[in-house]
Amino acid sequence: MKKNYLSQEGYEKLDQELRELKTKGRKKIANDIAEARAKGDLSENAEYDAAKEAQAHLETRIAELENTLATSSIIDEKNIDPTKAYLLSTITILNKKTDKEMVYTLVSKDEADFKAGKISVDSPIGQAILGKEVGDVVEVDVPAGTLELEIKNIERK
Repeated sequence: MKKNYLSQEGYEKLDQELRELKTKGRKKIANDIAEARAKGDLSENAEYDAAKEAQAHLETRIAELENTLATSSIIDEKNIDPTKAYLLSTITILNKKTDKEMVYTLVSKDEADFKAGKISVDSPIGQAILGKEVGDVVEVDVPAGTLELEIKNIERK
């Protein structure tokens, strides 16, 4: 079983989502099913079918979160080499082709949020820069082609 590494913040966020789904989420779905059931014949009741499908999605997400949290370790940043790109490092990289700098924080797949500048260590860019140091240049195959990226800075926040 693969170990998941999370920041304290990421762990708490997933734990909060799990608690909300188990309480408010399940209660809402139960109410939706009861309302649909009250409308009569279940064999031709689209609302009932939709509510049951929503219930299945909810239970799947609950199971995923329970598994993620059960197999997670919270990262102790004191044990991470600050000169290398690791989980929770904020990396400034230069795209050599476009001469554009980008700043990303490396996180687990469960915490990834591209709009917030958080990329997964499992993503192509994340995998390529993981363990690298300032000055290293890596080539990354992405759907749009091959990127040549230079690591300009590594910070620990």
